[in-house]
Amino acid sequence: MTRIEMTGEGRSPRLMVPPHSCETHSHIYGPESDYPFWPGRPQDPVASVTAYNQMLARLGFERAVIVQPAAYGTNNSCTLDAVAERGLETTRGVCVTEKSVSSEELQHFHDQGMRGLRFFLMADDFALADAPVMAEKIKPFGWHIQFQDEGDWLEAAVPVFNDLPVDCVIDHFGRTGAGSTIENKGFQALLKFMETGRCWVKISAPYYMARDGYKPKDGSAPDYAELGDHVRALVNVRPDRLVWAANWPHPQFPLDDKPEDADCLDPLLDWVPDKAIRQKIFVDNPAQLYGF
Repeated sequence: MTRIEMTGEGRSPRLMVPPHSCETHSHIYGPESDYPFWPGRPQDPVASVTAYNQMLARLGFERAVIVQPAAYGTNNSCTLDAVAERGLETTRGVCVTEKSVSSEELQHFHDQGMRGLRFFLMADDFALADAPVMAEKIKPFGWHIQFQDEGDWLEAAVPVFNDLPVDCVIDHFGRTGAGSTIENKGFQALLKFMETGRCWVKISAPYYMARDGYKPKDGSAPDYAELGDHVRALVNVRPDRLVWAANWPHPQFPLDDKPEDADCLDPLLDWVPDKAIRQKIFVDNPAQLYGF
């Protein structure tokens, strides 16, 4: 069966991002004939570099970080090819490797633009207990470990993060559960860890944390206002450790009912009204984290 292909179309945002802004978390899915899915993983629609570039141009982003999706397991071919297609001048990547990955293999990944190792704890074979060993492997390359899980996970995970010899990047506000507030113990632990300067948080995929997801019950466009408290709390602690991401093409959402990318960007007009701090989030912070 032929898979339907995504486009990068959508509405234009109200927020105008500054030059050299970086979108820090999206995925590319190629034709299955070239990039077979990992056994048992969801088969997402084709989401090409061309469509991704269309989305980036619509939102105003020049730089990008392509993250290895769960669909491909440890076969990073699609992600590596996408980074190469866009070019290292504007693009970096985050990979998923075998636990047995060698220094030579990591060097090869580094040369191709990889700057982080992903621990997608909801699907990949990595567990938190593997983080110390893998952190030692990537430390010589200046990489970080990118973590994602959901629910009540951060309170137990932060002590593990704190002992790692590399920086940690936390996806999607910490993903502590739909409707959870800043009083959540895991989120409070995350704020405390941010004080060390070794923790970065992605302002991304607000629909995972909003009570109504991306579909308000009254049928209006989502404004994700309830996430404002989270962002303001993060900004108050370390505005120099925040980045923004689209999470395109919004995996696991139906092709004909995807969240609107601009709806995830425009709330920063309210959440972060200070243009100097938005400059950090969109340009300066990702430049430091990913080496632009």
